[in-house]
Amino acid sequence: MKQYLDLCRHILAEGYDKGDRTGTGTYSVFGYQMRFNLQEGFPLLTTKKTAFRLIATELLWFLKGDTNVRTLIAQNNHIWDEWAFEKWIASEAYNGPDMTDFGHRSLTDEHFKQAYDEQMMLFQQRILDDDDFAQTYGDLGPVYGKQWRSWPDASGGTIDQLHNVIESIKKNPNSRRHIVSAWNPAEVDDMALPPCHTLFQFYVADGKLSCQLYQRSADVFLGVPFNIASYALLTHLIAKECNLDVGDFVHTLGDAHLYKNHLNQVHEQLTREPRTLPKLRITTDKQSIFDYEMDDLIIDGYNPYPRIKAPISV
Repeated sequence: MKQYLDLCRHILAEGYDKGDRTGTGTYSVFGYQMRFNLQEGFPLLTTKKTAFRLIATELLWFLKGDTNVRTLIAQNNHIWDEWAFEKWIASEAYNGPDMTDFGHRSLTDEHFKQAYDEQMMLFQQRILDDDDFAQTYGDLGPVYGKQWRSWPDASGGTIDQLHNVIESIKKNPNSRRHIVSAWNPAEVDDMALPPCHTLFQFYVADGKLSCQLYQRSADVFLGVPFNIASYALLTHLIAKECNLDVGDFVHTLGDAHLYKNHLNQVHEQLTREPRTLPKLRITTDKQSIFDYEMDDLIIDGYNPYPRIKAPISV
């Protein structure tokens, strides 16, 4: 994963000091590309432990067209909780402690952090226990899964972009239209978080399936390692269904940034030498990628350095 470490070094050396929506501040570059040969191993970051289970359960959530955090919370995956929680505490129905500016205060105020953690745990449990509450506050709006599987068409129906692309790869592999978009201007304001990974395209050559992702906004320390592994996994799953080998994953970034409260963690990571990449093993043959479950996906030979914790900016 030298490609990823080179990106971190490039931002530290060349990045512009920019403000951002979260108020945290970033160092940012615009326009950067990485390429990973998936034949050389599965691109799961080795210079810090990266949770494949979280990556895979999120991707399977996308594939099923789901947009409610209840599914993820039930699988002990909490990477989307903050955005649903923000919707809850901003509602008139919320009557707990003041959570104003919770994303930043919880990092510096211990009393506030305790209250925040308590409210988050209550929120998560209520999402699991209360169907009406989960439907109202657990749904993130028309985020990735909705756009991938149920893009609204002009006649009141929907388009299953991902299914159509897979069929296109099978029937017309040389097409230059194997594209899925998550950026829907008509619905972006209704999403808890507008899609960061906005568009991906597949390419077939020499019996191999390659994928290129365009990502408009890239949290390089926390998000990008997940994005790389997620789209590598997607490429593996689609290649298997289409009876193809895997080729390259090409990751094209728009605004690639390091948050200022991640810089110490980035410097620590850059002291670590990358290790051999693991291998992905798909243990079952399913008729469709939409049928896979977490138990079907195994990572072999993963030997990372320890995890490096960092705050998420919401």
